[in-house]
Amino acid sequence: MCASKLSVAIQMDPIQHIDINADSTFALGLEAQSRGHKLFYYEPHDLSMRDGRVYAQMRPLTLRREVGHHSTLGSLEKIYLEDVDVVLMRQDPPFDMSYITATHLLETVHPKTLVVNNPAEVRNAPEKLFAVRFKGLLPPTLISRDPGEIRAFRKEFGDIIVKPLFGNGGMGVFRIRDGDENLASLLEMFGQMNREPVIVQKYLPQVRQGDKRIILVDGKPVGAINRVPAEGEARSNMHVGGRPEKWMLTKREREICDIIGPELKARGLIFVGIDVIGDYLTEINVTSPTGIQEIDRFDSANLAGLVWDAIEARR
Repeated sequence: MCASKLSVAIQMDPIQHIDINADSTFALGLEAQSRGHKLFYYEPHDLSMRDGRVYAQMRPLTLRREVGHHSTLGSLEKIYLEDVDVVLMRQDPPFDMSYITATHLLETVHPKTLVVNNPAEVRNAPEKLFAVRFKGLLPPTLISRDPGEIRAFRKEFGDIIVKPLFGNGGMGVFRIRDGDENLASLLEMFGQMNREPVIVQKYLPQVRQGDKRIILVDGKPVGAINRVPAEGEARSNMHVGGRPEKWMLTKREREICDIIGPELKARGLIFVGIDVIGDYLTEINVTSPTGIQEIDRFDSANLAGLVWDAIEARR
């Protein structure tokens, strides 16, 4: 445990709306508070830069595990981020220009003020694009805006998943089978929403047995759950009905962690969640990973404590 008490600024979405029994940011904040660290809270839109110095309008924060009364906020204070010890960048994607701008601002104070995760590496490691760097770990994958390429990919594999390149939480994920007449319309819809390519992957029937969320701290796997999709649902995300189950890592899953772990550590990506279906890595989540409370309940663990051990070792 860190001998000195730290000042910790949590950059997150509105705290009043969180589910305290599932939210990983809440667990991280509660653990920091239990260690005597002082918490501050602000939202991404509170972040500003004046003459090269980054600051935010923050409020002191007290947390408690009481539904409906889980947080108390103090008076608003203008605080320069260079004057706090740790910033937790924990707002949810989408990974849009607002998100990218926040990484640029936070990069100016890191590492004097430790930003978790390293903002430059968060910017350089968007979930789905970062994963493709690890050749041989992903299922057959296409990133493209070209309808002809996407149609050819479906012709080759028959059953595919189409999803936004920078989406999150299972939003906009579609399973398109061979002969499904909705593919053209779907691509038109994506094209009207943004100018980005989509990511297309071979459908993995093993998803019916579950999609594993594995948490890595400092590049080492520390826990996992299996998320089983609801009947009639191609997505396993828990907020769309996925059922969490206790999970022990397989030999293949440990092999995947061994391959990507050193790169995560080298990039300063302290807290990471990866998704594995069958024998394949599908995503590397570095922006705002979730799942630690669900794993803790199955394993009687304290993954937030392991994250804070890693943070404190750097202070």
